Amino acid sequence: MEVASLVLPVFAIIVTGWLAGELGYLSRSLADALVHFAYNVAMPALLIVTIAQEPARNLLEWRFLLAFGGGSLICFALVFLAVRAGGRHDLASSTIHGMAAAMTNTGFVALPILHAIYGQPAVLPAAVATVFVAGVMFPITVILLERDARGPAQSAGLARQILLNPMVLSTLIGLVWAIAGLPIPAAVAAYLNMIAAALTPCALFAIGLGLSVDGLRSNFTASFALAAVKLVVMPLIVYGLCVLTGLNPLYTVAAVVCAAVPTAKTVYVLAHEHKVEEKLVAATVSITTMLSVATLLVALYLLSGLTTG
Repeated sequence: MEVASLVLPVFAIIVTGWLAGELGYLSRSLADALVHFAYNVAMPALLIVTIAQEPARNLLEWRFLLAFGGGSLICFALVFLAVRAGGRHDLASSTIHGMAAAMTNTGFVALPILHAIYGQPAVLPAAVATVFVAGVMFPITVILLERDARGPAQSAGLARQILLNPMVLSTLIGLVWAIAGLPIPAAVAAYLNMIAAALTPCALFAIGLGLSVDGLRSNFTASFALAAVKLVVMPLIVYGLCVLTGLNPLYTVAAVVCAAVPTAKTVYVLAHEHKVEEKLVAATVSITTMLSVATLLVALYLLSGLTTG
């Protein structure tokens, strides 16, 4: 019930956005402004305040990173190569397909679920997973998308473009702050948290507002296949890596839950920003959000013996 109560509101915001656009209450063109705000303002604020407040040593849980991070990269590579091998998708499209199946919504779904069920000790692995998504998965996506947009002839300016990307730059600022060990002034933290709090409603509402029934139908088969990889294949791979690395029970549960939550809405933000496979990602986020209510309940039930035994 706790899982359902946390995941269902996420899906409800998407539905609210869709109803607002479908009924003509709001113009679908407003989705652009919401996404730009989420991408350039709210998301960087969240990344800075999340990473900077975490002790540097806590960001280096190697076995957890190997299990969760390895599973994320394996799933991305599998989907990316499969789509690329088909010959019908360019680099940017293949990248978005891969990330829709592998980039996970740790910060806004996994972290509150783990905190609600297992308390404060389970927050740290979710924070580490969030840092991995921000510090590894985001830059990989940006690099591949920017490379496709600019082409090899313009690769000289690629590094600067990547470095100045709002998500990459904010992640670097957070990491530098965490390594320096400096506390964030209370007023600054409150300011960043207020802006960051707007990310979830803005991004989710924008997904719904830009989503049409026709778009969902036209991308249903591909989105459902990506959802199957995200919600079933990825958690199984991550669990296998947890067993191989001998990860402790609580961190094993955390790694699997982080892998089993829906596709990150930030994939849609990236897709929208680069005008690549927007409808596919919107449909995938919606489907994974809806189905994850069931898959998370199953995963937590199967793993419950690890922390109680």
